[in-house]
Amino acid sequence: MFESSAHLEIKDIDINCDVGEGEGNENKLFPLISSCNIACGGHAGNVDLMRKLVRLSKEHNIKVGAHPSYPDRENFGRISLELPKEEFLGSIRNQLRTMMRILNEEDGELHHIKPHGALYNDIAKDREKAELFLEAISAYRRNTKLFVPYKSIVEEIALSKGWELVREAFGDRNYNDDLSLVSRKDDRALIEVPFMVLDHIVRMVNEHQVKSVTGNLHPMKADTICIHGDTPTALQILEYLSTELSKHQIRITK
Repeated sequence: MFESSAHLEIKDIDINCDVGEGEGNENKLFPLISSCNIACGGHAGNVDLMRKLVRLSKEHNIKVGAHPSYPDRENFGRISLELPKEEFLGSIRNQLRTMMRILNEEDGELHHIKPHGALYNDIAKDREKAELFLEAISAYRRNTKLFVPYKSIVEEIALSKGWELVREAFGDRNYNDDLSLVSRKDDRALIEVPFMVLDHIVRMVNEHQVKSVTGNLHPMKADTICIHGDTPTALQILEYLSTELSKHQIRITK
């Protein structure tokens, strides 16, 4: 006999979007998500746009995260850079100071930090870069959460330094068997069909597994799910999730 759905545990999940990256679709996305990661000028964004999105996040009761990047607008922060230590530290700190200044002026609060693009991928596997990034953001450790990929180097080091972590998984991206993301150069990188995104998320949240691009199952822990704001079908995906996740005992929490 199957257990009644009324008695199944409801799982809460945060849905986040990377925003302020030039898509201009935030007015449509924000009613459907529970947190956002605002580009801080490293790969995209500017002060006026950051301020606009901070205000919009308050209207929709969305948690605000800073989304710092390698300082590389030309390549949208998607190429690994080897920068002198002080240049790297200065860039990340300046991006966060800009975000904090705007939040303070708008009576907002920084909920989390999530690095962008190549920086996110690099600190997941490179111990030296992970240590350097955590040094750059160390001033925020006591009051701010850090979004990290599950079973990553940065997760391991940040835990040892006392960070409060939020494990992130990607609803609209395929994974390799080592839990890295399939390269955007690969046609299989994105998952754009809403029901396929739903299946991907339900497996990760309810079964704590992810199916890799090769069809293998691997352990996965996710506290927050990212749907990229620049995925072509982002709005359709989020609209679909807003009605379908509850049918799988998953609740989006703000």
